[in-house]
Amino acid sequence: QVQLAESGGGLVQAGGSLRLSCAASARTFSTYGMGWFRQAPGKEREFVATISSGADLTWYADSVKGRFTISRDNAKNTVTLQMNSLKPEDTAVYYCAGASNGYSRWMSRYDYWGQGTQVTVSS
Repeated sequence: QVQLAESGGGLVQAGGSLRLSCAASARTFSTYGMGWFRQAPGKEREFVATISSGADLTWYADSVKGRFTISRDNAKNTVTLQMNSLKPEDTAVYYCAGASNGYSRWMSRYDYWGQGTQVTVSS
């Protein structure tokens, strides 16, 4: 069983930055593909970014490409989402997820999920 815990959410003005972190409990963290997803009020959960187990491959949603950066530290069992140039439409609950088999933009590929952290961007 893998437990994921997100932190770093909050309220920020448009154009600002936030850094989300996800701490994983698994000793085998380095074998998991990791992803970030988000869910805005009244909308379905959507893909944001993903990173391979070895951190050599990343993939971003078009809506965040060039503004968000996903990274991981396998020695510390953490994955981070650096969010710059935030927009009001980035407002959502952000979820960290782990996939035991590769990395993906598809939620169905993820086995473990965190509880989420709220990000609110004011205009």
